[in-house]
Amino acid sequence: MRCPFCSYGDSRVVDSRAIDEGSSIRRRRECPQCNRRFTTYEKYEETPLIVVKKDGRRELFDSQKLLNGLIKAFEKRPVSYERIQEITQNIERELRAKGETEVTTEAIGETVMKHLESTDKIAYVRFASVYRQFADVNNFMQEIQNMMSKEKTKI
Repeated sequence: MRCPFCSYGDSRVVDSRAIDEGSSIRRRRECPQCNRRFTTYEKYEETPLIVVKKDGRRELFDSQKLLNGLIKAFEKRPVSYERIQEITQNIERELRAKGETEVTTEAIGETVMKHLESTDKIAYVRFASVYRQFADVNNFMQEIQNMMSKEKTKI
């Protein structure tokens, strides 16, 4: 690894530790030429995940878009930003674990709904109203009744 300070072509690793639940490695390095230390991060290269839209268009999966949607669903709810980030990572991990290079927006939406339903019912209904494009109050009521009947069967 080239030194960012003096451009010497080599460095030695002083310390390494896993971060991001083992998906990345943080390395402290030292340049033998100028003796300055710097940090590098090593992460495996993921294959791109392509999202297939309803109209057939394809675009790269963007976890930031997913995070923004979840933030809107959890707005004014007692769920921390860290928990929302964790849910975002879990959803992305679940989608990638399927081993496919393409995923439909429907598959993403259903995965999000599953995670929201087990985390916060209000956020679930908010997300469902946009995802399922509720046209009126009857659609809301029907979704809430479905959710309540699932709760009754768990008891």
